[in-house]
Amino acid sequence: MKKKIYTNRIREDIIDIKAGDEAYLNGIIYTARDAAHKKLSEMISKNISLPFDIKDSVIYYAGPTSAPKINPLGIVVGSCGPTTSKRMDLYTPELLKMGLACTIGKGGRNPEICDAMKEYGAVYLCAIGGAGAIYSNCIKSIKTIAFEELGCESVKELEVRDFPVYMAFDIWGNSIFTQPQAGR
Repeated sequence: MKKKIYTNRIREDIIDIKAGDEAYLNGIIYTARDAAHKKLSEMISKNISLPFDIKDSVIYYAGPTSAPKINPLGIVVGSCGPTTSKRMDLYTPELLKMGLACTIGKGGRNPEICDAMKEYGAVYLCAIGGAGAIYSNCIKSIKTIAFEELGCESVKELEVRDFPVYMAFDIWGNSIFTQPQAGR
């Protein structure tokens, strides 16, 4: 049985999930890619409040497309697959320091990010690249909350249900991309 992660209690739910485990994510997550991360970083440097509470939140590295015009299934978004996570590594440490609990993307991360995630008790989940159409079926609502001028790369709030992910980097420092750490 796959484990469930609920974003409203993410810190409790991620304790029992180890690197390599499959899980279903449920609740509110935020999308942000390169350009949005740059803008968020600029806001932080200027002490401007972010458009969402970063503490205990989840950022999905994705740029959802609009729902199709012919839409008999009533889906709320078009394709919504992950992008390469390393592209956000420059911005991730400051967000983790502010309390970010989880990131979702594809591919490995730089060692400094893994160290920062372990330090702040955060996790990294992998979504399957090329499965954007499948992920769109797990999205129940979507709204743009910042940087509308960035189009599909704006920051969006998504409500997801049974969104399939793999624990890529757990809170103990174990990673599906490296050898297990001592102590777990």
